[in-house]
Amino acid sequence: MNLSSSTEIEQINEAPKPAVLTERIEIIDIIRGVALLGILILNIPYFSMPEYFSEPWVQDTGNVNFWTHAVNIILFEGKMRALFSLVFGAGIILFTSKKEKTGKSVTWLFYKRMIWLTFFGLAHAHLILWLGDILYFYGLIGMLAFLFRKMKPKYLAMGVPIVAIIGFVANTLFLQDIRGKYLEYKEANSLHEQGAALSETQTAAIETWKELQREYIPNPEEVAENTALMKGSYSEVASFIRPKAWDGQFKFLIFSIWDMLALMMLGIALFKWGFLTMKWTQAQYKKTIWLGYGIGLPLVIFSFIYNTIHFPNVEAGLKYIEEHSINWVSLIYDFQRILIMMAHVSVVILLYQKGYFKRLMRGLRAVGQLAFTNYVMHSVICTLIFFGYGLNQFAEWEYYQLYYLVLGIWIFQLVISPIWLRGYLFGPLEWLWRSLTYGRLQPFKRNEI
Repeated sequence: MNLSSSTEIEQINEAPKPAVLTERIEIIDIIRGVALLGILILNIPYFSMPEYFSEPWVQDTGNVNFWTHAVNIILFEGKMRALFSLVFGAGIILFTSKKEKTGKSVTWLFYKRMIWLTFFGLAHAHLILWLGDILYFYGLIGMLAFLFRKMKPKYLAMGVPIVAIIGFVANTLFLQDIRGKYLEYKEANSLHEQGAALSETQTAAIETWKELQREYIPNPEEVAENTALMKGSYSEVASFIRPKAWDGQFKFLIFSIWDMLALMMLGIALFKWGFLTMKWTQAQYKKTIWLGYGIGLPLVIFSFIYNTIHFPNVEAGLKYIEEHSINWVSLIYDFQRILIMMAHVSVVILLYQKGYFKRLMRGLRAVGQLAFTNYVMHSVICTLIFFGYGLNQFAEWEYYQLYYLVLGIWIFQLVISPIWLRGYLFGPLEWLWRSLTYGRLQPFKRNEI
């Protein structure tokens, strides 16, 4: 999600100067627009629904929520996040390549850009109170991806399977750690219920598990308390969101780096290979669609069914990890989402090349150009609708009803973004980010250049 990538004309003297926007790679803006709108499908339940919201209907095939959830998991979950990271990686090349051709170093300018994005992410999480912010991670991980920008595409692309395997191993080790603590707890608790005296180790096992439950597996009373906080004042909502956001941004940062870094590197590779810039033949894009959906859809459908059967609720999940030390099915995840994501992109590219849905494509292009502003706008709209200090709709809607709002936000942004760009070069946040990066106010209105 490089939020202001472009093909630019620059006036460069002693150091890189701000670019004047004259031409962009339209298809990348369109793909970014697709990713931006698509990510709201997966984000909106976390603005609006309490913990364990899916448990009442997750196995009820007669419930519209089940099928809405199934479509989201099969077609969008993980794919839109991957696409965001992919386009962000391509944006690194777009931002740096033309500047570097002048022989001037772009390193400090790029790092300033990422540092400011990191600060935006902190504000997004802790002031606007969006628990799922990605700007912070993209700012930090973008600094790492920058170091790989000149690597050959084939080596960049190898990062995806390597990270998928590393991720599987890390998740397995985490699962086994949880499993070990759970089994120790069960053994100690069984003795306690029988009236036996417990050793210090057994007492510690019970306390360790209870602490772990409080952090990861809240009980119904704690869920009710958390829901009440989300329906409270700004400070009450913040008291729930901020500690979790802080843990994600610092305590668990090491676990977030590798997936995003690998996908950014894949984005750089696919840009260099011409996949993202329509340099492939239509036959190649069609082959990608057939392979992507032909392999990816059966894999994700199998995974969805397996998880629905084995993980419908907390109790079933605990029973599963008690009986299984390794969840081999989770190995499917990274491969199916990359396959389907690339098929999605190929469909968009072919539709664009054939001239279909021109008005929609223009709208998506504008949404992609204003992706930073539109992304934060999602958070502002959703927090003001669902959180207690807004319209207090948290935990009030059915899952499927959320997607009426998603559709409304899509229509609004598809309509308003092209209108905004008639008079302005950038979105408000894109302009602010650009001005902070270059250390001076940038042109904002089109009549200023």
